[in-house]
Amino acid sequence: MRTCGACGATGHADTAVFCFACANPLAGDPTCGSCGSEVPPEARFCPNCASPLAAGAAPVLPAPVATPRGSARKITSVLFGDLVGFTTLSESRDAEEVRELLTEYFDECRAVISRYGGELEKFIGDAVMAVWGLPATREDDAERAVRAGLELVERVTALGDRIGMQGLALRVGITTAEVAVTLGATGQGMVAGDPVNTAARIQSTASPGEVWVDETTRAFSSSSIAYDDAGSHAMKGKAEPVPLWRVRAVVAGARGDRRDDGLEAELVGRDGELRLVKEFFHRVQETLRPGLLVVDGEAGVGKTRLGWEFEKYVDGFEANVLWHRGRCLSYGEGVAYYALAEAVRGRLAILAGADDQAGADSRQLLTRGLAACVPET
Repeated sequence: MRTCGACGATGHADTAVFCFACANPLAGDPTCGSCGSEVPPEARFCPNCASPLAAGAAPVLPAPVATPRGSARKITSVLFGDLVGFTTLSESRDAEEVRELLTEYFDECRAVISRYGGELEKFIGDAVMAVWGLPATREDDAERAVRAGLELVERVTALGDRIGMQGLALRVGITTAEVAVTLGATGQGMVAGDPVNTAARIQSTASPGEVWVDETTRAFSSSSIAYDDAGSHAMKGKAEPVPLWRVRAVVAGARGDRRDDGLEAELVGRDGELRLVKEFFHRVQETLRPGLLVVDGEAGVGKTRLGWEFEKYVDGFEANVLWHRGRCLSYGEGVAYYALAEAVRGRLAILAGADDQAGADSRQLLTRGLAACVPET
């Protein structure tokens, strides 16, 4: 039998949730006011710290934690993705095999969405919905959503190749607009409004293996993402055709950093190598163990371009990635650690705020750089 800590009523069943006398929630065992340890209702002293419990008064009961609820309007980017051809491809496969495939697909989606700072809203069959802009709105939410969509498409294609389901593809639709947000909600039910339905409509219009966005998303992310006009499309529930844009490629770092406004050719014939570099990076990131990756090849085969594509890739993550540059020399004396020394010098110059690395004194750079990153004791 349980006792209510608020009014002292006794005789409650062990499974009771609320007091039948005052309707207050019945908490678990009461706790000691000194150390917080649970104590039996009849105890006069705490069994852990020996503090006396107030005579004739019930020990301190833990207060129920209330989840804040409410609603607000926020600008968010909503991503909706759906597998293409999954039903047909899974018809001839065992149910256990299909379940393993979906489990791996869900795990990939969770990892990618989290990597770019998004919130997974829900899975609907083999479709995924995610939101950027919760709980806090950031200026590059649309760009993060587009980058995540591109990686999701790539990951699903690689997953199909790996398990022998050639033709497995994902198509993605993204919208950026004002939605109704349920404060305090997690998972399903976080956002609601027309942008959610529009994202699903855009996804169903997109071609397999592509990411399509609305005009607002394109405007917010065009500094880093290149687009092709996909034309205007009639959509259910829309009075006018909706102009859509197909994502072509990431052409700069985060927020347009180091963008070259010249024509950038599409990366061709290096998808496997780029995927290998990405997977190697994430393995190091997850295991926290150092790694060394050597890219070797004749001049002109695309080593520099591969590095540039990888740099653009890591620049969009939620986590900060420090990119150090150093160059090896094939001539001169004492150049064994030249690349490492140049990388350290560049990082120190950034920490010290020195614009002219070539003209900066090494000792001054070291002193100012260490002062910026090592706290005084």
